[in-house]
Amino acid sequence: MVMNGISRETLVALHETNGIGWQSIHKLWVNRCEQPIAPGMREGDLRVCGLLPKQAAAAAISLREERIEQRMRQLERDGIGVLTIADPGYPSQLRAIKDPPHVLYYRGRLELAARPAIAIVGTRLATAYGRHVTETFAAAFADRGFAVVSGMARGIDACAHRAALHRAGGTAAVLGMPVDCIYPPENRDLYERIWEHGLLLSEAPPGAPYHTGMFPARNRIIAGLSLGVVIAEAPDSSGALITAERAIDQERDVYVIPGPVTSPRSRGALRLLAEGTAAAALGPEDVMKPYLHLLGQADESAVESGDDFETTELTSDERRIYELLLDAPHTAEELASATQLPIGQLHAGLISLQVKRKVQLLPGSAYGIL
Repeated sequence: MVMNGISRETLVALHETNGIGWQSIHKLWVNRCEQPIAPGMREGDLRVCGLLPKQAAAAAISLREERIEQRMRQLERDGIGVLTIADPGYPSQLRAIKDPPHVLYYRGRLELAARPAIAIVGTRLATAYGRHVTETFAAAFADRGFAVVSGMARGIDACAHRAALHRAGGTAAVLGMPVDCIYPPENRDLYERIWEHGLLLSEAPPGAPYHTGMFPARNRIIAGLSLGVVIAEAPDSSGALITAERAIDQERDVYVIPGPVTSPRSRGALRLLAEGTAAAALGPEDVMKPYLHLLGQADESAVESGDDFETTELTSDERRIYELLLDAPHTAEELASATQLPIGQLHAGLISLQVKRKVQLLPGSAYGIL
């Protein structure tokens, strides 16, 4: 397909040319040259179309037909697909933002990029509470049919991907590194499972060296693919706040799952609520309801309206124990001191919570959320 005189092969070649960025490609796109910008184009013609001398020289090399063919064969051998903005399958949500990526590299199920999606992002240093609410929300979104989008960082991102991966909506990971680069290294197993069952996306060409702008640029894609962005837990310095800013710029909805006001890891997210730039998400349905019609299933009653954290079936003693464990694991002695429950009553509650698969016994005789 050719769009505004630039073919998809040309877009890929220009995208992979050093010194040519989004704005330069956009300039070529909107300028009407006397001849289509295509493989084999000469340096002088590229200068006429608006490129600077160094850019034109580099682009002329990238646009050599044999070089393009060699590159596309290499991507195919590596199991990497290419999606360009000139392709009809390019996600409409992403196309609508002011700076959509001209080229995306992917592994996995590309159809997930076209599915109505909700992003969940947050801190890499997640608390037990943050992990729990992330898993609860992500599972609910994916069960209903929404793809869950995140950035595959450690912490909140990884929890969101794992909770959604094998559910109806699936998950898409937008990487800050090239799509063939596993980062952070401890997410190797998650990367491989998303490759097999979900979708991995990156704007960075395979083999591209790291630079500091990769991750902020990634955040605009996370927001752009999504109908709304949910901040699960984020301190003042969190990169998740950049994603929230980009979502606001793109006129997307931003939601915050409220966390403890005493927790530094909730501070940045709570500030969005205080500023009025985000809405509070007290349960998954608060996020999903405005978008249900996009799934082609108008029955909004299918979204459960019960307690958001699935604690309605707990007794008052069990709830007291459970809410303490949401923040951090505790030993039985610590729980007894905090709850002031008799030891026999406490152990009865802990056993019941384990039977209900809410709590597990951890190494070191501590109890934590399952």
